[in-house]
Amino acid sequence: MGRSRKKRLPTEPFQATIESMDQNGRGVAHLDGKTTFIHGGLAGEEVMFTYTSKRKKFDEGIVSEVLSASPDRTEPQCKHFAICGGCSLQHLKPEAQIDLKQQSLLDAFEHIGQAEIFPPLTTDSTWGYRRKARLGVKYVPKKGRVLVGFRERGSSFLAEIESCEVLHSRVGQLLMPLSDLIGGLSIRDRVPQIEVSMGDELCVLVFRVLEPPSAEDITALEQFGAEHGMHIYLQEAGPDSVRPLVGEAVELSYALPDFGMDMRFLPNDFTQVNSDLNRLMVARAVELLELDANDCVLDLFCGIGNFTLPLATKSKSVVGVEGDLALVERARENAVRNGVANASFYTANLYDSLEPEPWMSQKFDKALLDPPRSGALEVLEHLPKLGIKRIVYVSCYPGTLARDAGELVNCHGYKLLAAGVMDMFPHTAHVESIAVFERK
Repeated sequence: MGRSRKKRLPTEPFQATIESMDQNGRGVAHLDGKTTFIHGGLAGEEVMFTYTSKRKKFDEGIVSEVLSASPDRTEPQCKHFAICGGCSLQHLKPEAQIDLKQQSLLDAFEHIGQAEIFPPLTTDSTWGYRRKARLGVKYVPKKGRVLVGFRERGSSFLAEIESCEVLHSRVGQLLMPLSDLIGGLSIRDRVPQIEVSMGDELCVLVFRVLEPPSAEDITALEQFGAEHGMHIYLQEAGPDSVRPLVGEAVELSYALPDFGMDMRFLPNDFTQVNSDLNRLMVARAVELLELDANDCVLDLFCGIGNFTLPLATKSKSVVGVEGDLALVERARENAVRNGVANASFYTANLYDSLEPEPWMSQKFDKALLDPPRSGALEVLEHLPKLGIKRIVYVSCYPGTLARDAGELVNCHGYKLLAAGVMDMFPHTAHVESIAVFERK
């Protein structure tokens, strides 16, 4: 019996009408009754496309020609948009991107009922906003160079790009110099990634290395950092191994000027990628909680105190809880640094049993939740028991926000008052949102 061959994709272009867009920013069409997701297509457009994959339940393709363009279409600013998977919406006008994300949130809430929709939270600039990123690195002998950047769309291969328009310009315009730097190292094929971490002033590049750099490598890295105003760190094993290449560690920080605060963090700490939007988000969250001087507030998934410390300026007391001990230590340091005496912090696995935790015996008036993509389902049952009447929920994924909102409304007596999107990641399909719940 001969070996079965994988069915080849058709090479000729096909015509399709884009009916809508999905949550990943792809155009949705139906050909012969089968759903086809078409990268680069916008709702209402007539396009020619070629297939990139065929599966049992759906197919995928990419636009080769736009026959009838949407009025919302715009020219991508980045010359690598067609191949790089870092962005998916550069061909859609910024205001239409917001509409798409707002609709994604509405669709997620469809089963819960009507709620007020906030005006979207946006910044003046949608370019060069990204201050945190993980850049892939790969030495490719056939290309005679090291690739630095993001993966190709729908592929595990690194895209061959020279610059990035959404990364802060200090880094986004350094991809080729970084390629040249790594290409000249003795360990050029043993550097799999670079972590970018920027504060308001300083920028750290953490080079993951699978072998120790030579003395010549260290000199080259040091000279690169000095030439470009970067602080070079190495990571030789796990996250705990991150250290400066030479000298002392620098102090990364970002300001929250509305609250007179300066937040310090380490290069591998979680912080928001878009510092301008983060300032607006923190201010809105504090406003939405409607705090007074007698309120006791619970901040779950508190990180380095990004929300906790501003909340403390408007309330009687705040308790911040986080699963990562290192982040809790940073939160305590930030409280001392900013003169905040009415905030206390605890380490706890918020996905595990919380009954033994000391703060569970307290009573609270209001809560802020800022969970990761997996959501906050496991903690929701505790909120009414703790006396919490008002919740502000900051979400990075509409699916788990909608699931948790349904739980709060249907099982725990809360009402969804309002929700809206925040444009933390312009030109991508990533949806950051905020919602307010109240319990009578």
